[in-house]
Amino acid sequence: MTTTLLRTADELHARTRAGRRAVVMTMGALHEGHATLIRTARGIAGPDAEVVVTVFVNPLQFGAGEDLDRYPRTLDADVKIAQEAGADVVFAPSVDEVYPGGEPQVRISAGPMGERLEGASRPGHFDGMLTVVAKLLHLTRPDIALYGQKDAQQLALIRRMVRDLNFGVEIVGVPTVREDDGLALSSRNRYLSPQERRTALALSRALFAGRDRHAAQEALRARGREWPATRERAEALSAMGESRAAADAHAVAKAAPCAPAAVRAAARLILDDAARLDPPLVLDYLALVDPSDFTEVADDHTGEAVLAVAARVGTTRLIDNIPLTFGAAS
Repeated sequence: MTTTLLRTADELHARTRAGRRAVVMTMGALHEGHATLIRTARGIAGPDAEVVVTVFVNPLQFGAGEDLDRYPRTLDADVKIAQEAGADVVFAPSVDEVYPGGEPQVRISAGPMGERLEGASRPGHFDGMLTVVAKLLHLTRPDIALYGQKDAQQLALIRRMVRDLNFGVEIVGVPTVREDDGLALSSRNRYLSPQERRTALALSRALFAGRDRHAAQEALRARGREWPATRERAEALSAMGESRAAADAHAVAKAAPCAPAAVRAAARLILDDAARLDPPLVLDYLALVDPSDFTEVADDHTGEAVLAVAARVGTTRLIDNIPLTFGAAS
């Protein structure tokens, strides 16, 4: 299979296809995370589908002092990775192709959700992201578009835009791909020195600590629901001299809904330690949010949530997140 490199929308529209078109949008510098998106696109859309990978470094997404000029451009390597992952087309338009006549005067606003977390740290970023996603959806005309869950707020906003503005496309989120040591794959990882990379591992370790704290408490609550007479059982075990078993039964009996505060606290311990490393991790935010609007969840929250973190190590800014589900209170 040979992957075709196209530069204009007219070239893409001139192609004939029998099945659906699935699009994976990237800013280039492809890695295994992108390859996973491409393979997932092929698997979802089917063997007769056309899988298109867009490569476009969007200037509207970069604020003052951010790394637009520094952002890696590796188109030849990108085409090779896309081909190996099963893409039919790499669509790599110029800035003039995407924005004829210069920067667009009419843009899409991300609204209140776009002003939180990443939006607060990078004003205007999500407006630029949604504008180019809308443009690329029109230019590529897909049936399906796939995005990584590592950029959870971006994915949530794209889904909201597609729903609110009636785009005729299915949006699919694909789980984060990680290195063996847990670091989320990112094109920016290449900027990290060996020492910086060791510090950067605190992001995933913090998320995993929050996840483990959540899982332990949820497990206790589940056991409590299975053994409604746990308190009586604990007292009986204590009378028999089975102190360790009694203590365990008491813990089950007292297990409360896993408060989001406990999850945040477990993650924060790891991040605080990393702030004292050399080089240090400089935290931007740690948040436990509702994925529908990216507001902080309350301590009585039940249902889906996202534990998200952003920090700088040296001059490199990294983000990561994991999904969590809080069970209903018993």
